[in-house]
Amino acid sequence: MQVTAVAAAVVVVAGLVYAYFQRPHHTDSGQSGTDTGMRCGTTVCQVIIGKSVGKDLVELLGGTGGGRIRVTGESGPFIFEMTIAESGATVNDKSLLCAEAPVSVCLVRGAHNGKVFGEVLVRKDGTWSRVQAAYQASAGYIGLHDVNEDGTADIVAAQLGCDGQCNNAFVQVFSAIGPVIGCTSPAPAREQLSGWPAPAPKMSQIRPCADS
Repeated sequence: MQVTAVAAAVVVVAGLVYAYFQRPHHTDSGQSGTDTGMRCGTTVCQVIIGKSVGKDLVELLGGTGGGRIRVTGESGPFIFEMTIAESGATVNDKSLLCAEAPVSVCLVRGAHNGKVFGEVLVRKDGTWSRVQAAYQASAGYIGLHDVNEDGTADIVAAQLGCDGQCNNAFVQVFSAIGPVIGCTSPAPAREQLSGWPAPAPKMSQIRPCADS
């Protein structure tokens, strides 16, 4: 019975990871460097954190009720709406993770109502684009780790089983450039996930998710 409930929970949680943040990415070749006229929500944008990715600089900009992601450098200027900020997630200097590679990946994450939400940008062939999916983690962690060892960082999300009504926890792994990679077997509690508080499962621990 418990195994069946956990399997059903995987289906429910996986169903929650959908593109309700989805929209075409926005670029503005006229905006680069500091722009005091750029607004994030109802106030002028302020830089929260920036990270270098090769010869590009990726910055999170925040304001009251909104945010943006700005990329400047060799790849050219890009501006994206920060959808997790618009949805109420708290963004701070720990919110930006980037992994440089031939296909570079940046994850923007923030907490809201006990969950962690994420959105992803990818640089491929010298161009940045938004991954058209949103991610959320009911067990409080989203990060980057190359689980399938293909040279491109994957999105790792820790989830609670039983639709969040029990302590069982598992990890979902998503490719930034392809389909869902899979899930780990449930653990009795999130603290027992391998590598917690930053789980980084091996491919040998991954199995098909219940809905795949």
